[in-house]
Amino acid sequence: MTHRITILCDNTVGPMGGTLGEHGFAALVEGNAGSLLFDTGQGMTLLHNAGRMNRDLSAVCKVALSHGHYDHTGGMLKLLKECGHKEVFAHPGVFARRYRVKDTGESVPIGIPFDEEMLCGLGARFSYGTGWREIAAGVFLTGEVPRLTGFEKGDSGLFCDDCGCTADTFPDDQSLVIRTERGLVLLLGCCHAGLVNAIVHAREMTGVDDIYAIIGGTHLGFCSPEQMEETVKALRSCRVKKLSPCHCTGFAAAARLAREFPQAFHHGAVGYTLEI
Repeated sequence: MTHRITILCDNTVGPMGGTLGEHGFAALVEGNAGSLLFDTGQGMTLLHNAGRMNRDLSAVCKVALSHGHYDHTGGMLKLLKECGHKEVFAHPGVFARRYRVKDTGESVPIGIPFDEEMLCGLGARFSYGTGWREIAAGVFLTGEVPRLTGFEKGDSGLFCDDCGCTADTFPDDQSLVIRTERGLVLLLGCCHAGLVNAIVHAREMTGVDDIYAIIGGTHLGFCSPEQMEETVKALRSCRVKKLSPCHCTGFAAAARLAREFPQAFHHGAVGYTLEI
């Protein structure tokens, strides 16, 4: 084993007794050179689930944030308070104001629920970047993902203001890429940039075509039928070996992927572990 990935926070839980679910995502990446945490969930289940799985998050020195939504960053406060100082890799736009504006006109704030000063005061050391970068041996953050496909249009109803005037294009959306002997492993937060865009970018930046595994939120639960069809085609062409969608994928989209890729599909949930 060179890496072990364990989902600590997700909307659903696996068979491990005593674990809890919440709308959010976090995964622990353990490797020969150390461990890092990718996202932190909403904050209600991260430390509890880690404890149930005998994972000591005080030993984790690095945290990578996929984007600035509450369900991926809300666990930062408790993590810092109870598990000590962390180096936090993020896009400089991670603290941007973010809202979901409903059809009724009601505006709901959905950005990171803490400011930078508060988190730094608790021991966060932020390392900001917009481009592709290696944050551990063989482990990369994509940085801003080029939006090349015409069918991955993103989610509607998400804005940078509470009146719904400026659409949020999520420039800070990034994924984690692990280069292994079996191929690339993509670990996704929500993948607002589009799953196919993320795959193309990872391949181009690493020079590796083989996609061994894709784990995490794909945001396909909010996409158009066209996007779903094109995504299935792309996944089939890259011959992904293990596909573990969760969080914002949605039940209907996950069921479709399970039908299309019965040999590769594994239900992603709290407790799911992949060893490479």
